[in-house]
Amino acid sequence: MVLEQTGLHHAHITSHKQTTNCYSDHWRKNIPVLAKSHRVYSIDLIGYGYSDKPNPRQFGESYFYTFETWGTQLNDFCIDVVKDEAFFICNSIGGLVGLQAAVMEPQLCKGIILLNISLRMLHIKKQPWYGRPLIRSFQNLLRNTDVGKYFFKTVATPESVRNILCQCYHDTSQVTEELVQKILLPGLEPGAVDVFLEFICYSGGPLPEELLPQMKCPVLIGWGEKDPWEPIELGRAYGKFDSVEDFVVLPNVGHCPQDEAPDLVNPLVESFVARHAALSASISTAT
Repeated sequence: MVLEQTGLHHAHITSHKQTTNCYSDHWRKNIPVLAKSHRVYSIDLIGYGYSDKPNPRQFGESYFYTFETWGTQLNDFCIDVVKDEAFFICNSIGGLVGLQAAVMEPQLCKGIILLNISLRMLHIKKQPWYGRPLIRSFQNLLRNTDVGKYFFKTVATPESVRNILCQCYHDTSQVTEELVQKILLPGLEPGAVDVFLEFICYSGGPLPEELLPQMKCPVLIGWGEKDPWEPIELGRAYGKFDSVEDFVVLPNVGHCPQDEAPDLVNPLVESFVARHAALSASISTAT
């Protein structure tokens, strides 16, 4: 989500989210509120939502859908569309994208909020050495045979999407038919199956603990305490990095706080942006 504050000081915000889909509609409860005083953009990362979905096989054996690709997209968006620095507001795997973008072009990022950032527990570095060949074989099976397409068909249904959302939302009343359709429909777009299989087989790339020490901007971490996918017991360790100014527990919230509890997330974003936009302006005035 990219946001620009009206008035004397300016702050742009970009948001991006990724679970099985990386799409802008998951910020529909945040944009109207933040847009009252900011310029806000919510981005479908390439391959997700309604963005283009290049076939990854056209790039040969190397992975195309990587955090470097998405980080470059986010930075290019700031340069070409926002035409200024921005705050990055990120959820889940999108948090890795925001961190990667800030590492690549630190002058573009004024600050980052990470909401239940993915800890990438299936990353190859976090697996025992004896299990790594098995993981690679399974990934090749999904990526290069009809098994992967069959698996995609089993999850790309309203029932499967609803069940997955009910796992990661603590308040399951927030799992509405509207939400299910907003998650499902982009996954039925041409090319979505190839992107899905490419990404679930991508177990390399950066880890949050590798990127956080490189941050030159302030970072705030918010964590839904009832997240079954990224347990808060593990998440708390990331609040200890020097770049992280605060670790905020979001009570009775699951993996997607911005959608499940916008009443908690929107004020958090507003206060973080206002604080650092004002600080940046005062520093600029002083110099």
